[in-house]
Amino acid sequence: MSNPNGILLPLVLFLVYTTLFSPKCIVSAEEPNFKRPDPLRHFHYYRGSYDVRNKHYWASAAFTGAYGYAIGVVWLLCGLGFGIFLIAKKPSSGSWLFMKYLDHHYFLMFLMVLLFTVLAIVASSFVLAANHSTLWRTEKIIRTIVKMGRDASQTIQKVITSLTKMQSLLLPYDPNISMSLNTTIDRLGRESHVIRRFVDKNGHSIDRAIQSSHIVHLVIVTINLVLLVAAIVLLSLHWHPGFIAIIFCCWILTTLCWVLTGVDFFLHTFGKDTCSAFVGFEQDPHNSSLSSLLPCKSPSFSQKLLVEIGYNIHTFIDRLNSKISEYYKMLGLDSGFKLVCQPFSGAPDYSYLPYSCPNDAIQVGDLPKILAEFTCYKQNSSKGCQSKGKLLPEASFNMISAYSYSVQSLLDVYPDVQSLVECTFVKDRFSDVVSHQCKPFRNSIRLLWSSMLSLSIFMVVLVLIWVTKAYQDRGRSFTMWSITPNL
Repeated sequence: MSNPNGILLPLVLFLVYTTLFSPKCIVSAEEPNFKRPDPLRHFHYYRGSYDVRNKHYWASAAFTGAYGYAIGVVWLLCGLGFGIFLIAKKPSSGSWLFMKYLDHHYFLMFLMVLLFTVLAIVASSFVLAANHSTLWRTEKIIRTIVKMGRDASQTIQKVITSLTKMQSLLLPYDPNISMSLNTTIDRLGRESHVIRRFVDKNGHSIDRAIQSSHIVHLVIVTINLVLLVAAIVLLSLHWHPGFIAIIFCCWILTTLCWVLTGVDFFLHTFGKDTCSAFVGFEQDPHNSSLSSLLPCKSPSFSQKLLVEIGYNIHTFIDRLNSKISEYYKMLGLDSGFKLVCQPFSGAPDYSYLPYSCPNDAIQVGDLPKILAEFTCYKQNSSKGCQSKGKLLPEASFNMISAYSYSVQSLLDVYPDVQSLVECTFVKDRFSDVVSHQCKPFRNSIRLLWSSMLSLSIFMVVLVLIWVTKAYQDRGRSFTMWSITPNL
């Protein structure tokens, strides 16, 4: 019989694997260390790798959008200063020399207003389209990662079911291993709960963050579009107070546009880092900075673990087949009898080959059905059993059945164990993200950022043109829908 402790070896893998989905370990990494100013360290460079557990990474990544934040603040302060200046000085349109020059260029000013209004509307349309695309792409990646969490939880539940069955089977024959299995089941249950809690709680939190970003972009840009159209209408109607109110509102909206530009550039940086991390992990998972956070051990460790599992099961089945051969020889049969399927190759690799068995081989889980025909039960007499060739005591039959069913339970989950220990479970998910999702995801965020930048620039120019136009039209008499003032 194989060492019973060998049955517990695969369980170590699952305990390591579940750390991937701990709420404090959602990470991605890129092999080259970053060199970014960290505002939390007095703007000294952050030289670490990508790790969302590290507040300095977040600070340095968010600071990449500092130009947008800074321009937004400067623009707001300029507006505040300009407003104070107007209230304090109350300058007339004739007090500025360049206003006298503009008196002869009403048509040119109207064309400039119209041109930059159209440009701002076009940029807003691109922002709305990119915002929708980014939402869809981001949700798709999140769904892939969350699905990986759900699959992990289901895999662990499958293992827990198998271990619970093994525990009940082995309790009468090996209480120590039964207690060990009970401890392992409890630990796996707690880890499975952590995964489910992450998927349920953090999945919703991430979804709310994505939806919030989408809604903020949608609301600001939509209001800006409405004000752009309203400005053209009010300018054509020559309703000066309403036009001034539009300028005031759009000045504030332009500030928000610049802040969103900074946020979008930060998201662009974050998306680029994330996808680069997945690429690095896909190419070399064991030498990636993710290797300390994901359940991917070194190839030598993984191979050693699989070999040890294969050796224990291979040895157990070999001993079973040896006993079966001895029993049939006692009956005078040297050939023509069936043996238990040996799903593992021999030394040194002990590879798992489930389809290498002959068609008539006995599955280890079916062995008790075969042995039942040769079992002498307690209600039968010894002479009657011997005359019928039933030489296997019932106690031995029960023990063999317990271990046979236990090994079969382990074989049922072995493909999952192999997938996890070789890291194909994680790499396949990351490969799908890298191959089919990362490029469109990065492109959508880049388009969102560039569109938001264009809109912010156009709004700055347009608001300044509006201010100039407001002073150009101040105190003038216009006919409705006219471009030039009445003489």
